Amino acid sequence: MYRFDTLQIHAGYSPDPATGAAVPPVYQTTAYQFESTQDAADQFSLKAPGSIYTRLANPTSAVLEERIAALDGGAAAVAFSSGHAAIFSTILNLCSAGDEFVSSICIYGGAINLFGVTMKNLGIQCRFVDPDDLSAWESAVTDRTRAFFVEVVGNPNANVADLSAIAEIAHRHGLPLIVDATFVTPALCRPIDFGADIVIHSATKYLGGHGNSMCGLAVDSGRFPFSGNPRFPAYNQPDPSYHGMVFADAEAPFAARLRALMLRDLGACVSPFNAFLILTGMETLSLRMERHSANALAAARHLAAHPDVAFVHFPLLPEDKYYTLARKYCPRGAGSVFTFGLRGDRQTCARFIDALKLFSHVANVGDARSLVIHPGTTTHAQLSDEQLAASGITPTTVRLSIGLEDIADIIADLDQAIETAVHGK
Repeated sequence: MYRFDTLQIHAGYSPDPATGAAVPPVYQTTAYQFESTQDAADQFSLKAPGSIYTRLANPTSAVLEERIAALDGGAAAVAFSSGHAAIFSTILNLCSAGDEFVSSICIYGGAINLFGVTMKNLGIQCRFVDPDDLSAWESAVTDRTRAFFVEVVGNPNANVADLSAIAEIAHRHGLPLIVDATFVTPALCRPIDFGADIVIHSATKYLGGHGNSMCGLAVDSGRFPFSGNPRFPAYNQPDPSYHGMVFADAEAPFAARLRALMLRDLGACVSPFNAFLILTGMETLSLRMERHSANALAAARHLAAHPDVAFVHFPLLPEDKYYTLARKYCPRGAGSVFTFGLRGDRQTCARFIDALKLFSHVANVGDARSLVIHPGTTTHAQLSDEQLAASGITPTTVRLSIGLEDIADIIADLDQAIETAVHGK
């Protein structure tokens, strides 16, 4: 088996036999020629592999799926048009109306809204918990619970989840653990190694790395025991849309059903060109994550020592409450997204953001560029005051995504913006 740095370049692809193309081509097509009517029938009934229609599968996206599965140590993966689409489809692949799932409250604000409002409108109830309170996970489980959801490093405050402990609780109750690893990527943490059953990536972020393509990925570990599990009758009963197929008997049951039903019916497929761009970015993933992490640690240390900074939430600072967990789950780095606050009020933070010159003020993370935003009025604006407090977001919380620029230039820009915001210079 090749090692990580080799897999991120080669996994899932051999030179195109028709042209010898060394780089995966962009298969910009909607449909594919069948060998015969029998071949068409076999593919439509899932008896034979192949590409039917790009909404279901495409050779370019297939390379991406195989590559991320290899990097994460999973059995299979499915690509989507966005990270949000991957999350939505994952929940619907496990839950039906009347079901429940449990989620950390310390996650992306858009996901909180998806779980707490949109899913509720579909008849699926999310119970939010403090991810640090293991007893809360346990207490939230009912006979209708179908999954746990958590982020490795939470958005925006970079809290680190105790993956092994949460996985143990989930598995004791016959539940899969879904882990969003967007902020760390498999270059820094492979959640499957710590008990995760499904891994989510917004490939829009670090996997692509250049802020130019939307894409989401769901990776199936292939280890969760769906067969005979009373919580998942849909996996154990004949599926009416595929001639009675029982998905629990399939290889990588979660991914098989995710593609066959969710991708087929919801249609949130990734474009072949976006898959190509994400693949290109992934070839330098480990190198970029090393630089992102080193720059972020240096910036966090500088801010923590700054007299005008009130707090810094970065898990690899020794004084941070998550330092021990970060060393366990992310010893090579915890990514480059973290928060800090200035001594002052919300307007002080607004002046700081407006004064930055090198940083881009955008609603994204994981770009080669350094990015900044005020979560309370943007990415988490839809949260109630109670939810903001539970997520640890205050009026002075500023989120940074540290890029690949020279660290001296990053720190200089932070310093001049702080000087302007706090002292009016």
